[in-house]
Amino acid sequence: MEALEDFVIARNPDADSTLPYLVRLPLTEDGIVLKVRDVWPKTAKVYCHPSTDWPREPDVVERVPVLSCVKRGAAIDLVLDRGRHSRSQFVFGKARGRDVIFWQTARTARQARPNVSVPNQRAAGQVLEILIDTYEQYPWKFSAQQATTRRQPLTAGDYAVSHDGAVVASVERKSLTDLVSTITSGKLRYLLAALAELPSAALVVEDRYSSIFKLTRVRPAVIAESLGEAHVRFPNVPVMFCETRLLAQEWTYRFLGAALAHHLDHQVSDQLFDLLPTAGPLSPAPPTPAQMRAWAQANGLEISPKGRIPSSVVAAFEASRSAGGTS
Repeated sequence: MEALEDFVIARNPDADSTLPYLVRLPLTEDGIVLKVRDVWPKTAKVYCHPSTDWPREPDVVERVPVLSCVKRGAAIDLVLDRGRHSRSQFVFGKARGRDVIFWQTARTARQARPNVSVPNQRAAGQVLEILIDTYEQYPWKFSAQQATTRRQPLTAGDYAVSHDGAVVASVERKSLTDLVSTITSGKLRYLLAALAELPSAALVVEDRYSSIFKLTRVRPAVIAESLGEAHVRFPNVPVMFCETRLLAQEWTYRFLGAALAHHLDHQVSDQLFDLLPTAGPLSPAPPTPAQMRAWAQANGLEISPKGRIPSSVVAAFEASRSAGGTS
């Protein structure tokens, strides 16, 4: 069935919902309404959930004419009348025994399956407890990694590991959209400065570096220049582009594991160093024949340029050194 009306995105009037937007698909006469997590699947698939009704006076974010809206099997193909971000799909399926709907584009579908699988061995040989900042929305679950998670406020970053109550490493997570907003608002320097105060820290981006140069609402050179400056100003806080959300999560898990292992090794080495016995002051090195021959000549004593040093010269040299006359 096809109905050529407008595709409308509005704000969800339910303030308690974790899905802040509504979309109306002109698939039927009355339209189909879904609650969605974002206004377009730019860097990742967008989770959707059926909504009961459409507001009488919607707070419209965007309204776009539709060229085609057709249900084909388990997907609704949507084509909008605009130059960019015109084609997408709403895909119906099952995950963990429940019905799910994802809004995707060809680009995000490729990103969701980058033809790699992440390993499941422990990071640095240990099961991590990863701290997640209480303000982090839609956090990673680390369900594919050998880790547990715990929510608590973090002074810097979104994910961290701690030891003896102190954070030893933290990672700030950004989508490309978030990164651009952080740079253009001037907040990036302050964010990196806070991370730089920690023993280990990083910023991870859920996208490719090449995506910077496809931006249209901001000059790509501005973003690339700001990132270059950030690397120079804060060399101890790397900025890592990890292509997808899955790979960014995996990189963060490995980074936090390595940072915690490094911290523990450093602590153990410090403890061992403190336990090492002291040897006391080093006694002076015994004089060489050349030194004694030079001293004898300087003090008018007869001595051959080669051969053994006479015992009388050795005794005179030792007596002079004891009295502080030589070294």
